[in-house]
Amino acid sequence: MTEILENPLEALSKPYVIPVEAYYSREYAQREKEKLWSKVWLNVARVSELPKFGDFLTYAIGDDEFIVIRTGDDTFKAYSNVCSHRGRPLIDTEPGEHDARGRRRQFVCGFHGWRYDTEGACTYVAEAEDWGPQGPDLDQYHLPQVTVDTWGGWIWLTMNPDAEPLLDYLSPIPELLEPFQLENMRCRWRRYLEFDCNWKVALEAFMETYHVPQTHPEFRVFGSFLGWSRAQGTHSHIGYDAPKGMEENQAKVRIAQGTEDARLSTAKMQNFTWEAVNTNTTQTLVDAANRLVDELPEDTPAPEVLKHWLSSARRDDEARGVIWPTPTPEQSAASGTAWQVFPNFQIGHGLNNALCYGARPLGDDPNKCIFEAAVYEIYPPGEDPRAPWINTPVDDPYWDTHIVLPQDFNNMGAIQKGMKRHGFQGNKPNPYRERGIVNFHRNLARYLGTGAPREL
Repeated sequence: MTEILENPLEALSKPYVIPVEAYYSREYAQREKEKLWSKVWLNVARVSELPKFGDFLTYAIGDDEFIVIRTGDDTFKAYSNVCSHRGRPLIDTEPGEHDARGRRRQFVCGFHGWRYDTEGACTYVAEAEDWGPQGPDLDQYHLPQVTVDTWGGWIWLTMNPDAEPLLDYLSPIPELLEPFQLENMRCRWRRYLEFDCNWKVALEAFMETYHVPQTHPEFRVFGSFLGWSRAQGTHSHIGYDAPKGMEENQAKVRIAQGTEDARLSTAKMQNFTWEAVNTNTTQTLVDAANRLVDELPEDTPAPEVLKHWLSSARRDDEARGVIWPTPTPEQSAASGTAWQVFPNFQIGHGLNNALCYGARPLGDDPNKCIFEAAVYEIYPPGEDPRAPWINTPVDDPYWDTHIVLPQDFNNMGAIQKGMKRHGFQGNKPNPYRERGIVNFHRNLARYLGTGAPREL
């Protein structure tokens, strides 16, 4: 039997039950609107999406929508997307579109033609003399502004004027992910869809690896994908258990385990991951894995296969100008494979790529959400695919070949229905592998004043 790394931090926690109202109660959703979304830091976009002065995009959460704009070399601002005159949105986001974006020196209201500059100041009022000889006091018509900051290559905003600084809010994530240089990654693809489940159901589908053997049976032949889940204050993270001597294999980029030749099984796993998921790897890693059988003897131990494979792929990328970060094995093990950034964002980090999920409520219906998935990797200097957000409904042909995420979608929709069934008492997460879900609801209750997990 494979000896697993001992971790004194992983003592079994107590079992809890999470009140089911958190997932479909309109009253609970209203409390989220009033006490959660307006208080936390929210992930908005990549810094690279707004490269020039005046570049903007819109970001919506529930009934709120903001215009986020670059106003300088290293500065961004965000304003409520609403004219201060009569409440018409300044920018219209077309139905079904992820956001609206463009480049402006001023924003003109389509109702009466009032204008605002990039600093949010009202610069023009039609028929200004109607306010008297001096005209209106334009200071009274400044666009409502919210706080913006950046970390990890992302733009974040908060509606809370008393919010703690972003780095303090995110701690310990910036410290533990600093070695992975997320700010240097660019987006390879991005998909979003409207989904018939609560936003928390969508996120919780990816907060643990406990589901992998049953939900994604294709991965069973490549070894165990079970792992741990740890609470980290407001946030949490997950990672894989790994055999002693292979601490690096706790990371997202890992070799296949099991009885088969590690060279062959790693190549098979990389090709399946590339074709069926199109994430958690890169073309360089796939190509290097496919060469293992030619470059290493048949009886090469798994730890040496891992070392050779990563070294080979790293050299290949360096030759084309892609420089990987160099976290130590200890840093990789401590960081795990994915962070749940409270409340509604996940960063699945790797050596040279990342997979991120986000979910937001869709309107005021607690049974619907907008789900987002984005894949990042390191590109040569000056190269950026600028991947657009693509609306990809569950019945889109894209998912016919990219089969892994639809397996999760199947769970998400079924859970939203199942939790309403007679006699269901609430979610009862695994006290070791799903403790991050309990921590998630413990923090939600801290903001909302209701819905705290109860000990069983």
